[in-house]
Amino acid sequence: MNWFEAMVLGLIQGLTEFFPVSSSGHLELGKYLFGINPEANFYFSIAVHGATVLSTIVVLWKEITGLFKGLFKFRLNEETIYVLKIIVSMIPVGIAGFFLKDIVEGFFTGNMISLGIQFIITAFLLLMTLVIKPKERPIGFIDSFIIGIAQAIAVLPAISRSGATIATGMMLGNKKSDIAKFSFLMVLVPIIGANLVEMKSGDFSIEGTSVFVIIIGFVTAFIAGYFACKWMINLVKKGNLLWFAVYCILVGGFSILLGLHVI
Repeated sequence: MNWFEAMVLGLIQGLTEFFPVSSSGHLELGKYLFGINPEANFYFSIAVHGATVLSTIVVLWKEITGLFKGLFKFRLNEETIYVLKIIVSMIPVGIAGFFLKDIVEGFFTGNMISLGIQFIITAFLLLMTLVIKPKERPIGFIDSFIIGIAQAIAVLPAISRSGATIATGMMLGNKKSDIAKFSFLMVLVPIIGANLVEMKSGDFSIEGTSVFVIIIGFVTAFIAGYFACKWMINLVKKGNLLWFAVYCILVGGFSILLGLHVI
């Protein structure tokens, strides 16, 4: 991987981690187009995912510090209840990661037809938000678990995590002003945990990416992620995800055509 490929993939990761179009799916597509061997880029993968985690923390710093301040008062206050809801939301993805790891990894093989179908499923989820009458109720514990199930399904490469969780929250009638922040906060621990597992199981002896290239990918992913996160929070308040759905249909179709060797 050279510096240009790292910059492009870092930009893709930073933008698509927060836009409801699937960052993993786009990274798979990008690596396929660049002819990059994913098994030789463990450090790079960890770096760009870490960059988007850091950008989330920076954007939502006020909310995160507020949650910790309330949590360490050791009372059943509003902040503690919110943290408990986030914990509940992580249960399904924890189960999926523990019991379905090998099955999930089978989808990260560069199969463009499978990837395209998943992009189209993401588009369908986003389109559903356009036909559901919006409501403005707060996120409850049952809502948190259902949104967590959506996140667990989104471990597949081209099922957008933010798309699935935000769309599910909107279909449940949760407040649009709350669902994006909840969606971005609930993924912090699973992403960090997944990176730690990858670091433990990865074969770093075949790492084929220089430190300079990794730094370029990290910085690009962080900057893109910072602006994408802020923009997406404001966009969800308006509730219009139509163009993201159209985009996913187009990318899905393109991926399928690649898999069929039509293009």
